[in-house]
Amino acid sequence: MNLKDLNKMTSSMESTGKMPVLFLGHGSPMNAIEENEFVQGFRKVGQEITRPNAILCISAHWETRGTFVTAMENPPTIHDFGGFPQALFDVQYPAPGSPELAQETKSLITKSEVGLDHKWGLDHGAWSVVKHLYPNADIPVIQMSIDYTKPAQYHYELAQQINSLRQKGVLIIGSGNMVHNLRMVAWSKLNEEFAFDWATEANEKMKSFITSGDHQQLIDFRSQGRAFDLAIPTPEHYLPLLYTLALKEENDKVTLFNDKPVAGSLTMTSLKIVAD
Repeated sequence: MNLKDLNKMTSSMESTGKMPVLFLGHGSPMNAIEENEFVQGFRKVGQEITRPNAILCISAHWETRGTFVTAMENPPTIHDFGGFPQALFDVQYPAPGSPELAQETKSLITKSEVGLDHKWGLDHGAWSVVKHLYPNADIPVIQMSIDYTKPAQYHYELAQQINSLRQKGVLIIGSGNMVHNLRMVAWSKLNEEFAFDWATEANEKMKSFITSGDHQQLIDFRSQGRAFDLAIPTPEHYLPLLYTLALKEENDKVTLFNDKPVAGSLTMTSLKIVAD
């Protein structure tokens, strides 16, 4: 792609106003094909917000050494899980990619090198939720990876560099879970609204920091005590939240939805950030 093509793509995306930003608690891959209150929440948000020109998704399920963005024309649907019904593996989400948006994203991030990826595609952290927002798969989608070698502050500051995409019709989505400890799942309550005390404590504290705008406390999540340590045993499902919050501007409004726990050690809490 040459500079003329990039400028053409960029100018065509400038007329939509400032797009919202979403953090979606994606939970089980089965949410891709089940009908429940969480997918209803995703659909409702998709109906409430302006239709985007393109989507950039930061998924918990694409960890890399270094930061990459998918840059292929037709990203494959990745079934990056096991032990689920064949119906889930049969799902395809054939949204187009956007090499132009990948290049634009790369050009905006100046504090770190960003690679263009032609092998990954859309993992279930992306397609299992985006399919409920836009079931026709007719909006270009790219993914940006999470560099597992970097601290939380790095991810927050990296996300701030792509804020201008909101003005060009790009819907930026972080997909993970605020509380996500698979080792402590209460399997007998897999489909029930139930939380261990520590999960409730962590989720409520996170929400307090979110609503008060105290992002630094969330960046310093390893300094928040035992409940946070249990809620975030590994950071990959939590970091997409920081990408979302980093894009909040002073006059933006944060709304919580799908704010319920499941199986003891997971929360589906999701955020919508919109211009107030």
